[in-house]
Amino acid sequence: MKSAWIAAALACFLSLAGCHKDINTTEAVERGMTNYLAKKSGLSAMDVSVVSVAFHGNEADATVHFQAKGSGNINSGIDMKYILERQGNEWVVKGRSGMGSGANPHGNMGGTGTNPHGGSMPQLPPGHPAIPQSEPAPSK
Repeated sequence: MKSAWIAAALACFLSLAGCHKDINTTEAVERGMTNYLAKKSGLSAMDVSVVSVAFHGNEADATVHFQAKGSGNINSGIDMKYILERQGNEWVVKGRSGMGSGANPHGNMGGTGTNPHGGSMPQLPPGHPAIPQSEPAPSK
């Protein structure tokens, strides 16, 4: 009789332990990003991939790369950082991160031009007409 109780308790414990999946994987974060981005219009023309993930308990910081579908050049897209929160057995996007800390929301676009506001501007695609550079307004 005692062994029946132990077997029942062990079976109950194992079934409960099986309900809590380990979702600290890049694949689970990609599913969360896919669910989030499916609600956004215009992103069906984009290839989306999770570049890196850092897990911190019930939160994850993910770097996500966006580029036009069919583009063979990995450098043609942008990277954005997102914060996800574990809700049950899935990751749910809380929002983007790094936007208020001076980070470039457009990623490193590999530019070499001159920006009147400082820094560099991205190179224009081949065949694009030149954009005239404006002079900064004189200070009074």
